[in-house]
Amino acid sequence: MFNFKKLKGSPLKNHKKNKENNRNTNGVRVTLPELIQLSQNASTLSLSPPTIIRTQQAGHYQSAFKGRGMEFDESRPYQPGDDVRHLDWRVTARTGKAHTKLFHEERERPVFLWIDYRAPMFFATRGIFKSVFAARAAALLAWSTNYHNDRVGGQIFSDENHHEFKPQRGKAQVLHFLKQLVEMQTKPVSSNSKDTAQQALARLRRVARPGSLIFLISDFRNLNAQAESHLMQIARHNDVVMLFIYDTLESQLPPSGRYRLSDGQSDTTLNTADQQLVTTYHNRFLQHQAHLQQLANQHRLLLLHCATTDDPLTTLRHGLGQHRKH
Repeated sequence: MFNFKKLKGSPLKNHKKNKENNRNTNGVRVTLPELIQLSQNASTLSLSPPTIIRTQQAGHYQSAFKGRGMEFDESRPYQPGDDVRHLDWRVTARTGKAHTKLFHEERERPVFLWIDYRAPMFFATRGIFKSVFAARAAALLAWSTNYHNDRVGGQIFSDENHHEFKPQRGKAQVLHFLKQLVEMQTKPVSSNSKDTAQQALARLRRVARPGSLIFLISDFRNLNAQAESHLMQIARHNDVVMLFIYDTLESQLPPSGRYRLSDGQSDTTLNTADQQLVTTYHNRFLQHQAHLQQLANQHRLLLLHCATTDDPLTTLRHGLGQHRKH
């Protein structure tokens, strides 16, 4: 985390001045009671599939995939290879041509939560830390999964640690997951995160069962070509939602002036009076944002933009709800 202070002036407004977050460790860390309390909102958050399910499994969700299942959908003309046990005799008799019944198939699908706890996630100048937003969003999704009696699993990874959960049902699984969200934020972090996301996506690709609903919660820094390749392969067989978390300062530098930056170990000075620097900085964020949107469009992912000043519950309700309307 970097602290920003303007030289010869007052400090920038940051998370410590947010009264709402002061009740929850200043928005810097999450606590287990806080994450448990989010269960009260679980029933208001829908995890209806945002896109087409790509596999056949029995369970609670309906998909646009048509196959043998529980609920009749429509009849169509018989085609070679159709199961004769599903001939629609009434339509066949009425039209004089063989017709086959098609069904909506009810199915269960595991929910995977992929949580980024690398060093850049422990940062904010407004609202809450990106890591806190990630933890709260993950807790809401885990409780909602439990509320709908589905299995939740996932991964929490940092620069130096990785914790994996096999999908399971039940409150005990959710509580174990939340406990790790709290414990891993206290572990030492470093800035050596070049290949960590790639490795975490590679693991996710190996363990995510086809047909899963996957939430990737991160700022998506340092996604190299190999990481994007893993993401593409994951998206081919699963429904993927990306929560892109960012702080305002990552989008736009503060007003003109000289600022001291510190990560607690070293200091540097930033001069935002340099307009070329300001423009380059802003364009870099826009390019990152545009690249993520391009990935989402190419691989049929849902991308949600999450500022550190946003409310995770409102963001999830709006993002998933808006997508279902389309």
